[in-house]
Amino acid sequence: MMSAPSRDLASLEAFIAADPALRALRDELAAALAGDDDPGHDAAHALRVALWTLRLAPDESPRAAIAAALLHDVVNLPKDHPERHLASERSAERARELLPRLDFDAATTERVAGAIRDHSFSRGATPESPLGDALQDADRLEALGALGLCRTLSTGVRMGARYFHADDPWGRRRALDDRSYSVDHFFTKLLGLPTTMRTARGREEATRRAAFLEAFLDQLADELGVARSTPR
Repeated sequence: MMSAPSRDLASLEAFIAADPALRALRDELAAALAGDDDPGHDAAHALRVALWTLRLAPDESPRAAIAAALLHDVVNLPKDHPERHLASERSAERARELLPRLDFDAATTERVAGAIRDHSFSRGATPESPLGDALQDADRLEALGALGLCRTLSTGVRMGARYFHADDPWGRRRALDDRSYSVDHFFTKLLGLPTTMRTARGREEATRRAAFLEAFLDQLADELGVARSTPR
């Protein structure tokens, strides 16, 4: 008997490999990512989001949850792209094109597309279904913890940001600017994510991962010799 796909990544990948429709969606994602070197939005990211979407929506169809996660960033625009806020809508449109061809019924297609449309932080939407809640939470978990730290720093490098402001790393005397300084992003977005979580388990996991980021900032303050303070 096949293991539950939410158990671990190996079980998830085996579940996908056994389902022709999910294999096709995985291949669609791979084609969409071809030539894109963004490590924060690669196939591994999509699989981790799928794993947590399954865990946060245990009553949802596993196929629908996995489909939503595989396609949630199928149209991926850079963080500094002027139409970044439209990326999730375009991914949802792509889901509406693909899923009926793979024998997903109309109701499931619309539920998956709606979850994809509303998951994005930049869109600022409130999901309309438990699947949407789970997908949004699962994606936000990726911005926290050790993975969140890696993604924040790599995104900053791609955007030409410094790690932190050399003279005022905690924003005591300046406005925060997370496009120029990656550490500012902890205060403009990341540390506030736990309160935005839609599911109880997602909130619990987000709080645990945010504590890791707090510990990192404490260590950074120690190494810089500049005590942490609340940005103005």
